[in-house]
Amino acid sequence: MNTHDESPLTETPDSQRKGFFPIALVLFSFTFFTATMFAGGKIGVAFDFINILWITVIGNVLLGLYAASLGLISARSGLNTVLMGRFCFGNLGSKLSDFLLGFAELGWYAWGTATLAISLTKIVGIPEGWNIPLMVLFGFGFSITAIVGFKGLEWLSRISIPLMFLLLVVSIYLATRHIGGWTGLTSAVPTEKMTFATAITMVFGTFASGATQITNWTRMAKSSRVAIWACLVSFVIGNGLMVLAGAWMAIVYQQADIVGVLILQGLSLAAIIMLCLNLWTIQGPTIYNVSAAACHLVRTEHRKTMVLASASIGIVLAVLGMYELLIPFLLLLGAIIPPVGGVIMADYWVRYKGKYPLLSQAHLPNFNWIGLTAYAVGAICAYVSPWIAPIVGIAVAFVVYSVLLAVFPVKQSQLKEA
Repeated sequence: MNTHDESPLTETPDSQRKGFFPIALVLFSFTFFTATMFAGGKIGVAFDFINILWITVIGNVLLGLYAASLGLISARSGLNTVLMGRFCFGNLGSKLSDFLLGFAELGWYAWGTATLAISLTKIVGIPEGWNIPLMVLFGFGFSITAIVGFKGLEWLSRISIPLMFLLLVVSIYLATRHIGGWTGLTSAVPTEKMTFATAITMVFGTFASGATQITNWTRMAKSSRVAIWACLVSFVIGNGLMVLAGAWMAIVYQQADIVGVLILQGLSLAAIIMLCLNLWTIQGPTIYNVSAAACHLVRTEHRKTMVLASASIGIVLAVLGMYELLIPFLLLLGAIIPPVGGVIMADYWVRYKGKYPLLSQAHLPNFNWIGLTAYAVGAICAYVSPWIAPIVGIAVAFVVYSVLLAVFPVKQSQLKEA
């Protein structure tokens, strides 16, 4: 086992376990993502402020509970999502989850890299010809903290989270004063229409794929309690603040982009700092997720090599125009990623009764057709559902897996610890 590269193919050893503060810091940096503010912005122009508060709380509590459920399993088992995939999809079937999760995070990495390059050229006023060189620079630059590993992500978070929080608070204060205080804020009239269920879907869906891969860090938690609380606090507060800030800015300025709002408020330098810090803090964990999936896909311990290879592919996607595909990409992720979590939870609690055998000693088939079928049904139902697609996908996958397991029991030899 390679203990110096954070055990990408095995259970996390006790020597790599961490307490609440470092785990929560990295999770906070993961949820402090400006793209989440766009979802908040769409909600902000469709509801009054009190309903916005309810939507933010309900959506993020649901998201936090989902992340905490996977976090608990990963902390107890020491496994991340792609390694859990071996149990619920099979040794070869787990390559499905490797591909899905790697694809999801690689798309985010490409979008973030392109966003910073394009936004920076606009803010600073340099020629658009600089876009591609900046994408290459940022694409490899973002990967540095992921190459260092958890410690690099933790130290970046120590610097960026307090500063980003301060900038958000200042911007919200200026926006509130601009609209006339609490009275002006609560008396604003919605200009668009949206159902309550759709709003909850947007809050949950924008980070459902990220929550599914939260296990890359919660597997390092010293206890399941640490993992649960780190997930709940970071998602409910961190992601909740981003949604609420986006809605707040949309009410006042009719736009949710915090960078654009800071410029309107005369804080251009702060806008540049916010943009760079925000994207760096999300890009590091994102490419770390990609490398974890890539390591499992090709069965290699060389995580740092996978970081660089993944970053290179992300740069290519950024150059090819990922910046323009955010909305369809989000809708796709909301359908195809959460069912993976539903299958994992059913497999762990229903099949393995809350205790995985060691990976090195488990008797696993190449394909677990029960898990693969449950995932397919969950993903299809989520994609066509008019309701909260990610929750539908999770619930259907969980139920279908449990029913199929009852109809086609797994041989007992596969459930025993060696």
